[in-house]
Amino acid sequence: QEVVSEESEEESNGVNLMEFSDEILLHILSYVPCTDLVLNVRRTCRKLATLCLDKSLTHTVLLQKDYKVNKDKVKQLMRDIGKEIYQLNMAGCYWLPSSTIDHVTRCKNLVKLNLSGCHVTSLRLSKMLSTLQHLRSLAIDVNPGFDASQLSSECKATLSRVSELKQTLYTPSYGVVPCCTSLEKLLLYFEILDRSREGFMLSGQLMVGESNVPHYQNLRIFYARLAPGYVNQEVVRLYLAVLSDRTPENLHAFLISAPGSFAETGATKNLLDSMARNVRLDALQLPKAWINGSGLLQHLKFNNPFYFSFSRCTLSGGHLIQRVINGGKDLKSLTSLNLSGCVHCLAPESLFRKAEDDIDSSILESLVVSCCNLRHLNLSAAHHHSSESIGNHLCQLLSRLKHLLSLALPVCSITDVAASVEKPPTTPNLVPQTFGRKVRIGIQTYPKNSGDQANQKIESSVFWALMGSLRFLETLEIIGSSFSSAMPRNEPAIRNSLPPCVRAQSVGDSEVAAISQLTYLQSLTLAQLPNILTGSGLVSIGLQCQHLRTLSLANLGMMGKVVYMSALMDMLKHCKCLRDLRLEQPYFCAGAQFFQALSHCSSLQRLCIVSRSGTLQSDAVMSFMASCLEVIMCHMFMGESLTVCKNLQQSIVRSFQAERPALNVVIFPLLHEDLTEVIRDVPMRHLDEITLFKSRVAEEPPNLWW
Repeated sequence: QEVVSEESEEESNGVNLMEFSDEILLHILSYVPCTDLVLNVRRTCRKLATLCLDKSLTHTVLLQKDYKVNKDKVKQLMRDIGKEIYQLNMAGCYWLPSSTIDHVTRCKNLVKLNLSGCHVTSLRLSKMLSTLQHLRSLAIDVNPGFDASQLSSECKATLSRVSELKQTLYTPSYGVVPCCTSLEKLLLYFEILDRSREGFMLSGQLMVGESNVPHYQNLRIFYARLAPGYVNQEVVRLYLAVLSDRTPENLHAFLISAPGSFAETGATKNLLDSMARNVRLDALQLPKAWINGSGLLQHLKFNNPFYFSFSRCTLSGGHLIQRVINGGKDLKSLTSLNLSGCVHCLAPESLFRKAEDDIDSSILESLVVSCCNLRHLNLSAAHHHSSESIGNHLCQLLSRLKHLLSLALPVCSITDVAASVEKPPTTPNLVPQTFGRKVRIGIQTYPKNSGDQANQKIESSVFWALMGSLRFLETLEIIGSSFSSAMPRNEPAIRNSLPPCVRAQSVGDSEVAAISQLTYLQSLTLAQLPNILTGSGLVSIGLQCQHLRTLSLANLGMMGKVVYMSALMDMLKHCKCLRDLRLEQPYFCAGAQFFQALSHCSSLQRLCIVSRSGTLQSDAVMSFMASCLEVIMCHMFMGESLTVCKNLQQSIVRSFQAERPALNVVIFPLLHEDLTEVIRDVPMRHLDEITLFKSRVAEEPPNLWW
C-alpha cells in the first residue's frame, strides 16, 4: 500500500521511477542488498520482478555485512536464485548457525565462495564442496576439531581444482591446503593462541603427523599474516618448509606479516636465496629480522612492483633508494607502500642517527618523484621531522602525490617547523600526558562559531595546503609516534602511555579543522594530538565530510579530562553516514548527553569505547540501543565494576538479540585480569576492524581478496 501511494504521488508530480530506462534502474538496484531485492523489492511490481532477477544483480551475492540476514532468509534466497549465483560472500556471518551452510549446495554454479568467520565443520564442508564442481576460489576457517580425513573423495576432487585459497587457522593444521593441488594464490591467517581455554600450552608440532604436504608448484601469490604468539610462528615455518625445497617459478608476490620478533632460520634463508636467484617479484613483505642487517634487498629482483611493506624495519633511506627504488628510477607501477615504524627510512643512514633527527628531504623527494602513482602510503609510528629549509617540508613534498586515496602520518610530521619552535611544550595550556589526579585548569568554553577560530592559523600552514591538494583522499590516519593503545592483543591492558613527541605539542584544533577540506573522506583516525583544547575542528569535519563512515579518536588533548566532549557531540549530530565509531580516552563519561548526540548517527552499526577510569550510564546505553536500530556491535571497556558491566551486557542481549541476530555485546572492566579471555570470544571481523587499534593504511596489498 505504501508503494502504491508513493507511486501515485510521484505520478501527480510528473515523476515516475518506473519510467526510467532498465539500465538506470539496474544501476539503482545494484545498491540494494540482494536479500532485499529477491525477497522484497521484486514482489512490488512486474517490472521490478524481472529486473531484480537480472544476471548483473544475482551473479554476485554479498552477505558479509548484511547484519539483518538470518537462516530463513538465506534458505529462501538460495531456493529462489541459487542456480544463478556464481560468487557468494558470507565472510564474517558469525551469527548464522552452521546448518545454514547446507543451503549453499543449491548454488551448483559457484565459482567463488567466501565462508571466513562462518561455523563450518569438516563433515559439512565435505558435503557442501562435493556438489560445487565449478568452484575455483574458497575462503574458510580451520577450527579445533577439524579433521581432513573426513573429507570425501568428491570433496577432494573439488579442492584439487581450487586455484585460490584463503585459510584462517585457529588450530595447528594444514587444513585443506594439501588437497588443493592447483593453487595459484594462497592466503594464510594464523590466529592460534598459545594456550587453550583450559590453560594448556599448545604446540605447532601437532601438524607433523599429517601425511600430505602442500603443493606449491603453481603458486603465484603467497601471503601469511600472523597474530602474536610463538605457536603461529612454529606453524608458519612448516608451511614455508615446502617452499624452501623448491621455489615456484611463477611466484610474483611473497608476503609475511609477523608482529614482534620472528627470527630467520636456515630454511627461510635458503628460501630467500632461492627467490633471489629464480623469481622476479611484484609484491614483497618480510619480517623485520629477515631484512635488518642483511643484503637481501640488493639481490632480489622486481618486475613491475605494486606493493612494498617494510613495516618496523631498520631500513635506511639510502638503502630504500638504492636497493628498492633503484637509485630513483621510474616506479610508476607502485601503488601501495607501507613504511610504518620504519624510523630511518627518510634518512641517508641509520648507524649514528637518532630517531628524532630531521629527515633528509631529498630522499622523500626521490620517493615522490619515482612513485608518482602511489594510492596508499603509510609513514606512521616514526618521528619524521622536517628541517627549516623552505619548500622541503614533508607535507609540501607529499602534496605532489595527487592519486593518494589513503595516507597515514605521525603527528609530529605535520607541524610547521616555525610553530614548533615558537610554541615549546612548556606552554601553560598543556597538561602532562600522564594518568593521575584530575587537574583543574582554565579552558575556554567550546566556541559555537568554530570557523573564525580555525581560520586564524590553518590556511597558511603546510598541513592545510596538503589537505587542500589531496581532495580525493578517502582514508586518513594521524597517529602519535609514541602512541600505544590501552588494549593490546593477548596482553593485559596498558596502564601508562609514553608522552607525545616534542614536535607534536603544537598540533591541535586548527590542524583537525584542516581535515574538513577532504570532501570524500570515509575513514578518519586521530590519536595522541596533545594540543586539542576544545575540539572545534571536529565540528568542521562533521559538517564538511558527509561521506565519513569510520571514526576513531584516541587520547586527544589532556589525559585527565575529555576536553573535546562538547565539540564531539556537536559533530556527531551531522554524521548521518557514520557506521563505525571507536573512542579511546581516559575518564570518558558515556552518559545521557553523549548517547543522545550519538543517536543522531542513524547509520551507526558498531560502537567501541575504551576508557581507563571511564564511566557509563546504563539507562542511557539502553535508550541509545533502542533508538539506533542498526547497531549490532557494542563494545565498552571502562572503569566500572564487573557487576555493573555484566548486568548491562545481559540487559542489552535480552532486549535486542531477537530483533538483531548479529548483535555482539561485550561490556567489561578494562583493567580486569580476565580481559584477554573475553577478547578471544569476539568475532574476528569486529576484533580486526574496530575493537583493536592499529594502523590499517597499506596493511595489505590492495584487492588481495574480495
